[in-house]
Amino acid sequence: MFNTMTVTKTAAALIGSLLFLLLVSWFASSLYHVGFSGHVAEGEEIPQAYRIPVEGGEDAGAEEAAAEEGPDFATLLASADAAAGEKAFGKCKSCHKLDGNNAVGPHLDGVVGRDVASVEDFSYSDAMAAHEGAWTPEELNAFITNPKEHVPGTKMAFAGIKSAEERANLVAYLQTAN
Repeated sequence: MFNTMTVTKTAAALIGSLLFLLLVSWFASSLYHVGFSGHVAEGEEIPQAYRIPVEGGEDAGAEEAAAEEGPDFATLLASADAAAGEKAFGKCKSCHKLDGNNAVGPHLDGVVGRDVASVEDFSYSDAMAAHEGAWTPEELNAFITNPKEHVPGTKMAFAGIKSAEERANLVAYLQTAN
């Protein structure tokens, strides 16, 4: 049914079509290149075609970021809701307890005002044991924001709580759990 010439013609048509598509694609990409061309050395800034002047310069961005942060932590803590903090404590329950018993993490009974790494019978990481001071509301806020950044080398694998209001509510709840 198929002879060698038919198979050869079919293969040639297929290969020719693929070659044609490849050449058209190459030609089109040389005409309509989108994106950066890559003619800048590593570490250099990519040149822009034009710059748009912005009022306030670079300091305006810092002012906007400060305005987005909102009120300071002391103000948030003064108006914090301990009941909402109890709900936020749900994120902590998998590793911490409030009944005086240690779990994966140390118990958090009376944590506000307690010295850092001072719970008996708990094996702290070297980084946490070397971290000096007490768990003030501000220190707890800084730690809960991003534990690995605040105490590099801590065993606490929690990513942190980004919402300042939620952190304030949680610290208010921990203050009542003394």
